[in-house]
Amino acid sequence: MAVTQRGETSCSVCVLLIDDEADFVHDCAAILGRLGYCCLTASSGRLGLEVFRQSRPPIVLTDLKMAETDGLALLRSIKSLCPETVVILITAYATIDTAIEATRAGAFDYLRKPFSSGELRTILQRACEHRARLSQPDAMLADRAASMDFSAITGASEPVREMLRGATCAAQGDATVLLVGETGTGKEMLAKAIHANSLRARGPFIPVDCAALPEPLLESELFGHERGAFTGAVALKRGLLELANGGTLFLDEIGELSLSTQVKLLRSLEERQIRRVGGQDLVGLDIRIMAATHQKLAEMVAARKFREDLYYRLNVLTIALPPLRERAGDIPLLANHFLQAFAQRTKKKVLGISAAAVMVLEHYAWPGNVRELRNVVERAVSITAEEYLSPLDLPEELLRQSHEMRPAFRQEKRRSVETFERQGIAELLTRTRGNVTEAARIAGMDRAAFHRLMRKYGIDSRGYRPQAIPDRS
Repeated sequence: MAVTQRGETSCSVCVLLIDDEADFVHDCAAILGRLGYCCLTASSGRLGLEVFRQSRPPIVLTDLKMAETDGLALLRSIKSLCPETVVILITAYATIDTAIEATRAGAFDYLRKPFSSGELRTILQRACEHRARLSQPDAMLADRAASMDFSAITGASEPVREMLRGATCAAQGDATVLLVGETGTGKEMLAKAIHANSLRARGPFIPVDCAALPEPLLESELFGHERGAFTGAVALKRGLLELANGGTLFLDEIGELSLSTQVKLLRSLEERQIRRVGGQDLVGLDIRIMAATHQKLAEMVAARKFREDLYYRLNVLTIALPPLRERAGDIPLLANHFLQAFAQRTKKKVLGISAAAVMVLEHYAWPGNVRELRNVVERAVSITAEEYLSPLDLPEELLRQSHEMRPAFRQEKRRSVETFERQGIAELLTRTRGNVTEAARIAGMDRAAFHRLMRKYGIDSRGYRPQAIPDRS
């Protein structure tokens, strides 16, 4: 059987190398031995699976394209036998579709042929650190699994459920994540939730607003600088990439990066190390990258405004955040969620949103998405003097749009308002046991106006008064 063992047998980390190219196996195994790893080799996927069943090594390096067994099929077999095994794919034919499929199947990462010994060393160091995090106490892992519910993300619509399925998958691995969606859809919030439910949760979450940092400062902010690197550099400064070590770097609006900065960022991500501005030493990186954009990066690549190689590197796991207009059914949930938060913060007795106000919210286009809805509700809570938000508490733009709506909607709105008024009168009479005067006082109306509403809806207060119990003695 074509299985060999190299390196020191006392080495604590064993790597299984699977490839059907004999020269490549020989050279790569020699490098692994020099790096201090115990290396098992197999010349086919079938033999590799046999060796894995016998030895259960913690790390597997396997070629993607082999004559007998496809690397993805081998990956799935290994993961089914031992889910915590770190599997790294080796390929000279990497594509976006393959990378996505491999990540979903549980691959830790991939190496593109040809690769250097430095690249191999870096990815194996990351693999070992990943294994160490997986070996935490079972109770800690159980707590982390229990928190994988993304409860801070409000919504029950199918687009949101699909988004959360992708986010849960992303949280379970360490692959690069690209979040795409319009401004205000909550990309940074989702990125924080993925980080908080991942194995990197104890590490830092470092956000970078690529659109807010001017180009002359961006390089120093990302990579840091040495003392004296330029005028004003009076002390060593660690960059945001370095500060994110052990955690997640979130690059918001990455489409705003200049092409020159994209080149430097790509090199850092590929080599997993940086050099501070004005420095000579290399600083190693152990970070997860999450990026976000409201732009269509594929179109920017075609227009040569975004580097294709960086796009390829980022577009491993892509999660689309739906605009609010495509999830209108979530608007009442979101609005009430924001209302409760703001009412508690301001200590105002605002109990809910009237049906008429909800209808106005549901039929607005929301160009600013969830962020705009949040701001609208915060404003309404701050100005209202009532227990329930009404359309009068909403901005003029929302009301103007509701007035311009088709007659059928206005009829629907009237029916909703009437239903709300009818239910409100019934609840007040139930609460006051049929006392019209007291019900009118609670509603803030005079008794005659309250009586007119009762007549309008055919409500008789006698039906709400307690019935006398007959004497049966």
